Parts: sequence; C-alpha cells; structure tokens
Amino acid sequence: SIGAAAKSQVVTNCKNTVQGFKKFHGRAFSDPYVQSLKENMVYDIAQMPTGTTGIKVMYMEEEKVFSIEQVTAMLLTKLKETAENALKKPVADCVVSVLATACDPLLGGKDFDEVLVKHFCEEFGKKYKLDVKSKPRALVRLYQECEKLKKLMSANSSDLPLNIECFMNDIDVTGKMNRAQFEEMCADIWARVEPPLQSLLEQAKLKKEDIYAVEIVGGASRIPAVKERISKFFGKELSTTLNADEAVARGCALQCAILSPAFKVREFSITDAVPYPISLKWHSAAEDGVSDCEVFPKNHAAPFSKVLTFYRKEPFSLEAYYSSPNELPYPDPTIGQFMIQKVVPQASGESSKVKVKVRVNIHGIFSVSSASLVEVQKSDEAEEPMETEQAADKDGEVVWTNGSSQSGTSTEENKGEKKSDQPPQAKKPKVKTKVLELPIENNPQWQLANDMLNLFVENEGKMIMQDKLEKERNDAKNNVEEYVYEMRDKLHGMLEKFVSESDRDVLSLKLEDTENWLYEDGEDQPKQVYIDKLAELKKLGQPIQDRYAESEERPKAFEELGKQIQQYMKFIEAYKMKDEQYDHLDEADVNKVDKLNNDAMIWMNSAMNQQSKQSLAVDPSVKVKDIKAKTRELFGACNPIVTKPKPKVELPKEETPAEQNGPVDGQEKPQEAAADKGTTEAAGNPASETTESKPDMDLD
Repeated sequence: SIGAAAKSQVVTNCKNTVQGFKKFHGRAFSDPYVQSLKENMVYDIAQMPTGTTGIKVMYMEEEKVFSIEQVTAMLLTKLKETAENALKKPVADCVVSVLATACDPLLGGKDFDEVLVKHFCEEFGKKYKLDVKSKPRALVRLYQECEKLKKLMSANSSDLPLNIECFMNDIDVTGKMNRAQFEEMCADIWARVEPPLQSLLEQAKLKKEDIYAVEIVGGASRIPAVKERISKFFGKELSTTLNADEAVARGCALQCAILSPAFKVREFSITDAVPYPISLKWHSAAEDGVSDCEVFPKNHAAPFSKVLTFYRKEPFSLEAYYSSPNELPYPDPTIGQFMIQKVVPQASGESSKVKVKVRVNIHGIFSVSSASLVEVQKSDEAEEPMETEQAADKDGEVVWTNGSSQSGTSTEENKGEKKSDQPPQAKKPKVKTKVLELPIENNPQWQLANDMLNLFVENEGKMIMQDKLEKERNDAKNNVEEYVYEMRDKLHGMLEKFVSESDRDVLSLKLEDTENWLYEDGEDQPKQVYIDKLAELKKLGQPIQDRYAESEERPKAFEELGKQIQQYMKFIEAYKMKDEQYDHLDEADVNKVDKLNNDAMIWMNSAMNQQSKQSLAVDPSVKVKDIKAKTRELFGACNPIVTKPKPKVELPKEETPAEQNGPVDGQEKPQEAAADKGTTEAAGNPASETTESKPDMDLD
C-alpha cells in the first residue's frame, strides 16, 4: 500500500509502515545524522551490503531489508499510474531555467511535529507517569494527533485540545496548545527559514526587487509564522496558486511523462542547475603529485558536457567529488572513481593525447561518458598536463570551455589570436590522426554494482511471484470460508425446501467442522488443500443449489415451449381455413408439423404432471436443459415448413420490333440526316472552320 492507504495503517501496522525515509537518501548507515534519527523511529533501519541505509520489514514471516533506492523505484512506478490522471489538464509551452538552489536539508514539516511530540511526551510523563517512547504504537498515535493539532493551529489562534482515548495502559490522556505557545517553542526553527533564502539571492546574483513572484508549496508552508517570515524577507505577498500538498507529486508525474516515451505532453523545456560544485582530481605525471580542477561550479546548467584533454603514457584514474563538503547533507563528498583504461604511448614514445568527456545529465548525476586516444603520426605541439576544449555533445548539447589556466581565454579565442598575432610561417605538413575509443571502469560511490543490482532485480521477481502465489492461496482460503457462511444461511432460507432434513443435518455438520478447521489446522495450508476442501463441500451442497436453480428456470422453459406449440397450432388452423398465405405448402408437410406439435404438447403435459408430483427435495424428473432441447427440436423441424416462401411468378416479356438497319420509306435516320446537313453547311461556309468555338480544355 502506498500513500493514504498506507498511512491508514500507521497505527495498526506501525513496524511495517514506513514514512519520512526521504531523509536517508544517499546517506551511509554510519552517518551520525542517520544514527540520531534511528532512536526516534518506530520502524527499523539496517545497513545494506554497500554501506547505505536500508529499511527492515517483515515479509512472508521472513525478515527482509529493502534499500531506499528500491522503495523509491517502487514509488516512481506508482507515479506512472498517477501521471495519467495528473496530466489531463493542458500544459502550456514553457521554458524553465533553474538559476540557483539553496536549502536546509534537515528542516521540514516533521520538525514542527517533533516539537509538539517532545512537549507532550514530557507533559504526559509528568502528568500520567507514562513513558510514551517505550511503546511504538502509542508514539505513532501521538505523532498523528500532533500533526492534526499543528494543522488546526494554522487556522485557529485560541487554545486547542489534544485528547487520546486508551493511550497507554488503558489511560486516557489530554492536553492543550495554542498558536502563540507553539511559535515560542519553535523559535530555533524560525531562525533557520531565512538563511537559505539569502543564500539563494546571492548565488543567483539577484536583488529582492528582481523577484516577480514567490510561490510557496508544501504542507508546512501553511503555517502562518513560515508564511510571515518568507513574505517579510522578500517584501511582497506570497503566491499560493498551486496545490501545496500535490504540487511536488504532480511535478514528478509531469517530469516522468516528459522523459517517458509512453506519454505525449506539450513541450516543456527544463534546464536544471548543479546543486553542489563538482571537481576532479588525478595523479599529475608532470608534478609527480595530485592535481585537481573544478569542472562544474555550483548552479552550473544541467544537462551539460565538457571535454578534458590529458597527455598520458599509461592508464590513469579520475576521482570526482563535491568540492564544497560543508554544504552537503551527508559527510562523504566522494562521487566515484573512473579508470581510463588501455592508454598507451605514441609510437615515438611520447605521451598520447587522451580526450575525456565528462557530463552532468538532466538529473544532476555526474559521469565520465566517453574517453578516446588520439594516435598522432607526427606532432610538434608542446605538452600540457590538462586543457579544456569546446566540443559538441553527442546529444546535441552545447559545451563551453573554461580556457587554459595561463591565459584565461577560450580555445576558440586562442585560435583566433594565433591567426592574427603570429608572424607568417611556412605551413606545417598535415598530421594524420586516428581516434581510438577507450574503455572506462566506473566505480561510483554508494551505487550498487551491476551484479548486486541484477541480484536485487532477480529477488524482486521472486517476491512478485511469491505475492502472486500468496494471493492465490488466500483467495482459495477465502473461497472456502465464504462458501461455509453463505451455505449455512441458505440452508435455512432459500434452499430449505430443496434439501431433505437428513441431508441438511449432514451438510450443516460438515460446514461447522470446516469452519473450526479454518481457524485451527487450516489457518495456513497450501492452496491445493483449500481447493480440495471446497470440492468436498460442493459435492454435498451443489446438488441442492442445482435443484433450486432448476426450480427457478423450469417454469420459464415450459413457457417458451408452450408459446412455440401455440404458434404452430395457429399455423395449422390457418392452413385448414385456406389462408392464402399458406396455400403453396404441401399438405404432407403441414401434417408433419401437426404431428410433431401434438407430440411435443403431449410430452410437455406429461413432464409437467410428473414434476408436479415430485418432491422439491429430490432431483427433478425433467431438467431445464431437456425442455430447451425439446423446444429447439420442434423449432428446427417445423420452422422451415412454416416459413417456406411462395414461388415467384414470372411475368411475360413484351416483344419489341427489331431495329431496322436501313432507311424506312425512303427516310434516313435523323442522326445521319443531321450529320449530312452539318457537313453541307460546313462545306458551303469556309469560315466555319475558323469561327467554330473551341473547348476550354481537352477531356481525355
């Protein structure tokens, strides 16, 4: 269960209902922040094989640990369904560029809940002598009530009660709080609201006057003190045109749809920003030490690519890291190591020119996307330890240069300077080059290796199959339980007349035994056991249900047969009355219909009489299928005769005189006479050849 359906189980299934796990993303289990949160959580977390944080749950009576990434992937899959509804409203063409980002990663709406929970834990401890944190279920209930109280205080400034019945040890607890008291308790939180806003303006190089509108989202943005401080900082009214609770989820759904080929949405261009500066360091062959360089400064546009050039004789490694560790929400700034393999010197023994393409994708994830070795047959260029070049990304992105460290100008500018400032020299012979793609070994930090990832995917497939089998098993068990309750009620209701007293006693006893078995030995049995148990019950109960069904359908079947017989009786009567409609039929065929109809009527009367003498508690003497078969038999034999069409009468054809080939009574055909007349007139008037009107176009 996800979302509201899962939240409803927070109290009843607190150990297996997880919330607020977003704060664990990218954090090692040994992170002090994770350890500090661990003590106040009602569900369990554990260390993954990679060192990251996982969530421990009970699955099929077996303990499992899921990584945060697995849980997130599950939620993103669920978002696909949400996107279909979320994207029904049209989205105008739009271009969004992120200029800067700033946040306090440890501040959120839950912090206000924590303040209230801490207050009432202390109050209930003194007032009722209760250790709330020792009981996970009680703690979860307190969190729920404190969240409700927080929301109520956003709309009311008066004293508001907090009442929880049978909180712990069958004790009812009560407390109260007002907005002024709450704001005083959260004084240290209010002080953390403005610093990220100030940092944002400084990074974007904007003034408060440059801001057109400030949109706030998130449930905590409804707290009056939060809105007041943000509004005061920017000096303007805040905008609340978006649904504060759904804005982020809908944005995620839209972004997923943009990236997915399964959805077609209006063009919505988004250029994100790198939230933390990214640097590279490597072993410098020239200085025999370690060199580093910042390749993507903070708030650099993403997606983006750069090409770096190294001169090396052997494989080398690059280590990527966040160069402002103090800004990170977690202590380890390492992104990962990337080994450039199969680097060899030139044929002359000199260092080879190696071009390395680094990239930050649309999600802000750094990678070394490609590396190539330029094999040069002849080169007189000076060796430089590293330089950046302007290039075109394979994805069509624009890649800018940082320029050389000496001049601070771009490579293109340097080329222009060489053309204009250098004295004319003899042209160098063209140098032939050959580009060889180099393999890269990626070792990203905190990321699952491919074999581990494949293992998790395989395990997920097994769990999906377990879920399917478990559902089928539960369905089989529920079918038995449902049959027991349904049949017990019907035996003394609608089925009472269709079962003998002895058979009812036998079946009732069987149902009672099955019910007891379900809650004892049959509590957890394989699927086939439940199927067999249901078959045993139906062996006794199905004949009773069949007799009831026969009793309900039999009158309708006899009625249909009776209508058919009446129809053919009317037909025979009409034939005997010399009705013109049937005067084309053979008497033998009509007599056949008469005989078949009489036989059917005799069979129906006999069957009805015999069944009327039969007890409802025994199987019927004639079944519905037999009656329907007799109806079809009568219709099949009689209908072709009754509906036989009359033969068609052909009318005599009128004789028309044969057309004469020659003139009659010395007269010529009008057409020929007219043609001759036209020819004579044309011959007598030579001008007719030129004055005759021509058509506007030729027709083929």
